[in-house]
Amino acid sequence: MAPTEEECRRIVEKVIETGIIFSVCHVLRHTNFSRELKGLLDSEAIGDIVSIQHLEPVGYWHQAHSFVRGNWRRSDESNSMLLAKACHDVDWIRYMMGEKCMAVASFGYLSHFRQERKPLNAAERCFDCPKDVENKCPYSALKIYLGFYEKGVKEWPIDVLVEDVDIKNLQKAIEEGPYGRCVYACDNDAVDNQVTIMEFEGGRTASFTMTAFTELAPRKTRVFGTKGEIDADSRYIRVYSFLENQWTVIDTARDASDLTDHGGGDFGVIKNFVDAVGQNDPSHILTGPLETLESHLIVFAAERSRYERNLININVN
Repeated sequence: MAPTEEECRRIVEKVIETGIIFSVCHVLRHTNFSRELKGLLDSEAIGDIVSIQHLEPVGYWHQAHSFVRGNWRRSDESNSMLLAKACHDVDWIRYMMGEKCMAVASFGYLSHFRQERKPLNAAERCFDCPKDVENKCPYSALKIYLGFYEKGVKEWPIDVLVEDVDIKNLQKAIEEGPYGRCVYACDNDAVDNQVTIMEFEGGRTASFTMTAFTELAPRKTRVFGTKGEIDADSRYIRVYSFLENQWTVIDTARDASDLTDHGGGDFGVIKNFVDAVGQNDPSHILTGPLETLESHLIVFAAERSRYERNLININVN
C-alpha cells in the first residue's frame, strides 16, 4: 500500500472518508487453495485454531536474483524485505486466523550474502571468477541465467537482464550488468532469513519463517486446531481428524490456471476489483482498508522489533 506506516494510515483515512472502492493486491487471498482452506477453517473442520506455522521458501537463486543483485536488495532504495516479499504472507496469515493481531516480535539477519563470506580467490564478477571457484558456487550468475537459457526459458528471470533475449546479449549482461556481480560483493542489505511470531486475539499464535536457503518452492503451512491439524503446500490440503484418526487429502487445483500466476490469485484479485467497481459493491473486495492496514502494521512492527529487539504491540486505531 505504501512504504511507511504514516502513508498507509493517510491512505486508509481517505478511503474511509470518501467511501471509494479500494483494494490492495494481496493475491494469496484470491487463490482457490486459499478459498478451500479458509472454508475448512471457518467450518471448524479442525475445531478452533490454536496456532499457524507458515513458511515462505524464497529460494536460493531467487534471493540472489531479486534481493542480492536485484531491485529489492537495499531497504533505502525500495523497502524492507519483509514488506517487499512477505507482506502477502503476513496478510494471508491474518486472513486465515480471522482475529486481530495484538503483538509481534521478529528476528532476522543478512547472514550469508556478505563480503566476509566471499570464497577465497573469488572475483567481483561471476564472468571473471576462476572456474574452480565458480563451479562450486550455487549462486553463480552463469549457472543461474545461462542455465535457464539452456532450458529454453525466455521470460522471467531472464527478461529482467535483457529485453532482446539471445545468448550474446545475455552473456554481455552477465559480464557487465548488475546481475553478473558476485553475491558476496554487492551493496545489498536485505535479510536472507527472518522469523516473525504473532499473538492474536483469543490466545492464538502464529509463526512465520521467510528464508533464502531453500529451493524455489510453494509456500507451506500447518494449522493446529483443537480437533485436528492441517498440512498444506499451496495446492494440496491434508486434513487430520483427531476423532477419526486419519488424514484426508484435498487437491485444490481445478485446472492449469490454479498452478500459475500466483495460483490463480492474479486473475482473482482483478476480477473481484472489477466486480466491485462494476456493481458499486465493495463486498467483493477481500482486502478491506482496515484489515489491510493491520497487515501492513504487523510488517512495520516486525521490522521495529527486529531492530529494537522488543515485543511490539499493534494498534490499528
